[in-house]
Amino acid sequence: MARYEVIIIGGGPAGLTAGLYTSRAGLKSLLVERGPLGGQMVNTTLVENYPGFPEGIVGSELGSLMHRQAAKYGLEVVTAEVTGIAQGQPYGVATTEGNFEVGAIIIAAGSEYRKLGVAGEKTFSGRGVSYCATCDGFFFRDREVAVVGGGDTAITDALELSQLASKVYVIHRRDQLRAGQVLQERAFAHPKLELIWNTVVEEALGEKMVNGLKLRNVETGQQSILKVDGVFVAIGLTPNSQSFFNIFELDDAGYIVTDETMATSAPGIFAAGDIRRNSPRQIAAAVGDGATAAMSAFKYLQETRK
Repeated sequence: MARYEVIIIGGGPAGLTAGLYTSRAGLKSLLVERGPLGGQMVNTTLVENYPGFPEGIVGSELGSLMHRQAAKYGLEVVTAEVTGIAQGQPYGVATTEGNFEVGAIIIAAGSEYRKLGVAGEKTFSGRGVSYCATCDGFFFRDREVAVVGGGDTAITDALELSQLASKVYVIHRRDQLRAGQVLQERAFAHPKLELIWNTVVEEALGEKMVNGLKLRNVETGQQSILKVDGVFVAIGLTPNSQSFFNIFELDDAGYIVTDETMATSAPGIFAAGDIRRNSPRQIAAAVGDGATAAMSAFKYLQETRK
């Protein structure tokens, strides 16, 4: 069984940054990622809010640069899915490409946006279908957009988009919002926001880009077409913590609970990025988490060797 000092689970900005820091510190490090390196940012057409790139950078290119920099210092990468962690010292990490022993683990497996699961959603992802208003709102300045959802995130996104878009429709499958009272009051009072109740999206329409949505009223069954240039899906996130639920403390939503050093409740296991509780879910924040987790892992390994 191969042995590493650090294993990083997840190859998004948090994981790649952690890998850069641990490898540069001289720790034998392995990064395990089941998909393309870069995480969710590879689906972002243009990242404009990451420092150092005033003209913006394509998400996949940023992921490639992060990987290249980490690999320069010796980070190893395997494409596999982690199926479990065996407690003990060293820890055992089981993957679809073999099992490994390791002294410290950094979990940066991220979270996934919940999808609508309708026709056109996947086709127009990054071309009018978005899951991040903070990331993509700028592209819809002076255009009409829709937000799907009725919780805090959806209404926060709608209010944020109203600063850029000419009109924001909020599509909710129920007849009342789930967002907090203060957010609801702001939404109802905002002249650019229009609520569409008891309605679901059945299809994202368009040619090269989204130009409309097919809607259905869940009470009457009546269908309609809403002309918009973009749709922001805000129906929640699912943390990729299914393989780790019995190892350390999770909150009620399944996010990993950490302290300010990114340490979990299990000694020698750290978490970084979108998978941890209270993450702001931004690339810059994930990079900071990854660096902190790596330095904490390095300190932990030094102390356990004494």
